Amino acid sequence: MGKLRIIICALAFVLVASVAMAEDYTVSVSQIVEHPALDATRQGFMDYLEEQGLDVKYNVHIAQGNIATANQIANQIMDEDPDLVLAIATPTAQACAQRIHETPVIATAVTDFVGAGLVKSMDKPGGNVTGMTDMTPMDKHLDLMLEFVPDATAVGVIYNAGEDNSVTLVKFLRDACEAKGVKLEEATIQNSSGVLQAARSLVGKVQAIYIPTDNTVVTALESAMKVAHENHIPLFSGDTDSVERGTLASLGFDYYSMGRQTGEMAFRILKEGANPADMPVETLQDLSLWVNKDAAEKMGVTIPEAVLDRADTVLE
Repeated sequence: MGKLRIIICALAFVLVASVAMAEDYTVSVSQIVEHPALDATRQGFMDYLEEQGLDVKYNVHIAQGNIATANQIANQIMDEDPDLVLAIATPTAQACAQRIHETPVIATAVTDFVGAGLVKSMDKPGGNVTGMTDMTPMDKHLDLMLEFVPDATAVGVIYNAGEDNSVTLVKFLRDACEAKGVKLEEATIQNSSGVLQAARSLVGKVQAIYIPTDNTVVTALESAMKVAHENHIPLFSGDTDSVERGTLASLGFDYYSMGRQTGEMAFRILKEGANPADMPVETLQDLSLWVNKDAAEKMGVTIPEAVLDRADTVLE
């Protein structure tokens, strides 16, 4: 009986010690708007930390595309005193970085960390902010569009000039077009209600339209698709989630995978004590080619066999 008591006491001690060692974390999330790519990023982040056994309470805030709301959310997050902040997309990352200076901030689905003023450099952020970039290789996107429309003399792009990430992407697209001798027609908007008119303004001027990873435009993607269907203009997107919604093709990131990799960075901060100042901004190395056959039919476009042969996902 004496040995049995010792074993029971030892097991009880291990159980109590395990409970004592269990840690609860609070993560405040600031997301600029709800749409499939950003939602997938958030879900990938949560799934990864859950799989690692972390007990996390999430305070999720959606700014509904409003910068003033994003700033209010950042102020609210300071009062929540979280262990870590997850900022999804450039505007919310900027709002958090400008107000939150002591708590680690992981920003993700951000195009240009340096240009947005989030970090000093990609390799050495130097502050409390690091994360993952979704910088799109615009030259490759233009090459993809020209595979579909090899004789194109002009392509159009719709974007919100108030989103720093979009301004950066359009600059790179402009450079790529100049290198190929293709004219770039720009249609800028201030809010999602302007997408329909912006798309219509490009009709007759371009042979293809491109939608970058612009949060404002993506929320009203169906308006651009309506114009593409009515006028048989191929509509391309910067993210693969938009291909599921009805764009023709994209060479883009898997945002769920981006969320998981962002979660791995957060794990290092929460469990291993990593310092964001010393954590280089990361990116996904693999791009996925998605095409949508139904969208091609509605837009009066033939998908090149070479594109179909190497596509990672072909939607019917």
